[in-house]
Amino acid sequence: MSQLIIDLEITADTAGPIATLEEFLAADQKPTAVLIDSDEDIESIKDFVATLSVIALNFPAFSDGRAYSSANLLRREYGYTAELRAVGDIRIDQLEQMTRCGFNAFQLAEGQNVDQGLERLQGFSFSYQPAFNREPLFRARSS
Repeated sequence: MSQLIIDLEITADTAGPIATLEEFLAADQKPTAVLIDSDEDIESIKDFVATLSVIALNFPAFSDGRAYSSANLLRREYGYTAELRAVGDIRIDQLEQMTRCGFNAFQLAEGQNVDQGLERLQGFSFSYQPAFNREPLFRARSS
């Protein structure tokens, strides 16, 4: 079992099996967890988001940011509210930006320190730009 950070807590992976997008779409009885690679179309699950408990978005490389856009779409456009997990080549330097796009769960890459990752996530309380779940700092100051 790999360690995860979920909702600012370090925990073991308890989601069980996560279906690939191909397996999910082919299943008559849809699984409750799906893994979507960065080159796969996030719109193919938009009608099922209310039934999913985990959506894992894969970052095949540190430099591949396509899953950021998918996370933002899931939260803002499709109203997904459950666990949105970043998997793949996840480094602690990315966690704050991932949170701003809507991720609330992180499976760090091999060699990354989960305790340091949690510490980094708790280090940012304000942003200058808007995020999916909070207003920018200048709006907070004007109220």
